Amino acid sequence: MKNFNQLFVFVLLVLLTPCPALAQAEKNQAYYVHEDQVKPSMIQKYNEVSKDFMEACKKHNLQDISWQVASTSTGRYFNISPIENMAELDKNVMAPLSEKMGEEAFRNLFKRYNECYDKHGDYMIYLNKELTYMPEGISTTTEGQNYRKWHFLHVTPSNIQNLKGKLKELKALYTSKGSKEYYRIYHNGFGNMGDYYLAVISAIDAEDYAKKSKENEALLGEEGKKLFDEVFSYVLKYETETGEMHPDLAYTPSN
Repeated sequence: MKNFNQLFVFVLLVLLTPCPALAQAEKNQAYYVHEDQVKPSMIQKYNEVSKDFMEACKKHNLQDISWQVASTSTGRYFNISPIENMAELDKNVMAPLSEKMGEEAFRNLFKRYNECYDKHGDYMIYLNKELTYMPEGISTTTEGQNYRKWHFLHVTPSNIQNLKGKLKELKALYTSKGSKEYYRIYHNGFGNMGDYYLAVISAIDAEDYAKKSKENEALLGEEGKKLFDEVFSYVLKYETETGEMHPDLAYTPSN
């Protein structure tokens, strides 16, 4: 956030076939993500600054942008904003806030941010509706379930389509079994190095996640075990992160 104008102009929410996904709006929702890698000792301060920033946006009713905030247990914070197309990246959506707050107050706010981390960056991801399993309707907010488990499935270009095919089979299996473990699938876009799919699962807490996972494993049985083995046969590297959403730091403009 050292140059905050770029935060929302240069493109968050949990990925393959990079920018062409924008041409598949019926399947993919694009998100701009700004990631801050917050120092362990500065997490509390970062949350305080984020709350002050959100309150300033509410006070001055900043338009043309909204975001959700997520964080991992390792101190990665994601500010996630939906975008409709690449043209939105040309807008300086922070200019009205700077004008209403005053440039000095605006700069001081982000000076406080700068003290909280040494690394940050911007990229895009796409919510892939075709591969997502949420039979009651796709939603990224999942009220009452702020715990998150992120499953990163890194893949080589030569195996992208193979992995995508297996993820389609996985959704079909979950659907046929009536699984209660819902998930969203994202794929990487502009600003990412390498290809990956990301499966995101919401739960009330870690205990609730473990319970759902165990029940789902029993429900899918040997058929599910075999299919997951086939999925991972195309995965280059597998990583997981746990964390939570911060609805108190999220922002949506009022009409």
